[in-house]
Amino acid sequence: MLQEGIEPSEISRRPTIVDVARQAGVSTATVDRVLNGRQGVRVPTVHRVMKAAADIGYVDADSIGTGIEAAPLQISFLLPAGTNRYLAHLGRLVIEQTALFQRNGIKPSVEYIKSFNPEALAAALLRHGRSADGIAFMALEHPTVREAVNKLAERGVPTVTLISDIANAQRSAYLGLDNRSIGRLAGDLIARFVGKAPAKVAMIAGSLSYRAHEEREMGFLHVLQEGHPHIEVVGIREGQDDEALNFRQMRMLLSQHPDLAGIYNIGGGASGIGKAIKDARREQSVIFIGHGLTPDTRAFLIDGTMDAVITQNPQDTIGRAIRVFANLRDGRPAEEDVEPLRSEVIFRENLP
Repeated sequence: MLQEGIEPSEISRRPTIVDVARQAGVSTATVDRVLNGRQGVRVPTVHRVMKAAADIGYVDADSIGTGIEAAPLQISFLLPAGTNRYLAHLGRLVIEQTALFQRNGIKPSVEYIKSFNPEALAAALLRHGRSADGIAFMALEHPTVREAVNKLAERGVPTVTLISDIANAQRSAYLGLDNRSIGRLAGDLIARFVGKAPAKVAMIAGSLSYRAHEEREMGFLHVLQEGHPHIEVVGIREGQDDEALNFRQMRMLLSQHPDLAGIYNIGGGASGIGKAIKDARREQSVIFIGHGLTPDTRAFLIDGTMDAVITQNPQDTIGRAIRVFANLRDGRPAEEDVEPLRSEVIFRENLP
């Protein structure tokens, strides 16, 4: 017999573990492990299951916190190794801001991966994916990296790209600038400095394997072709964001083009370019535009070797990464309430 006061329709509406699993998008075995507090379930999945259980009335909303007070999210930051001072500063800042991460339920770690090596990056992604709850990394545009990102997505490990994105991959969010427009900005700046007379300019990229560098080059070339046909781009070289290689590349450009009027450094390794310009005593005649406000680019702005630096605040990048992973943990859209990163143009006169 039915219990007095309970209608059959009320019984039929009671949710089950199957309903929770369907709502959370996981297996019933995973739901069982979460609800019984057993180990072996990633923190974001615990949050998703408990939220689903509360949403459909399987558990009381007031008790949801009990099930999700788990270990902090383990988030790995994978950054390129080498002499790119902006990226080195970003990595140090992640560690220095550990307390900020921990206040938001996140435990960060940083590993530097061999630069411009897609196989090494893909291997690191898969290796960290075995233990991390999420990964933030600077992407290389390559099939092996794309495949690693997609495999991690299938396993429920979210990835977030930093500074340089990757196309057609199942990453959760991109935290970087619109690099096509940034390249256009660099082209506009160099044209303003060069003036109306015919002139030659060149570019040095870290590697066009970075989508960011490729898009900056495209934007730079487009804006000059579009509005400044008197400026001739005499070539683009790759310097692997390496200061010594950039020094050699810049010396060669100055030797081949004694009348070179400007250089756009698309990536890192600004010290090498600045040193070559100073050694040639061309600080006053070569317009130098680059990226990333670091101690070396700051010094170049002060002494007049560089004319402008386009940068994004690394602290803003970290704050947005925290927000994205917190959103994913709590079952919200990755970029909910996450404002796009904005670029800053720094001259000697407005140095912070």
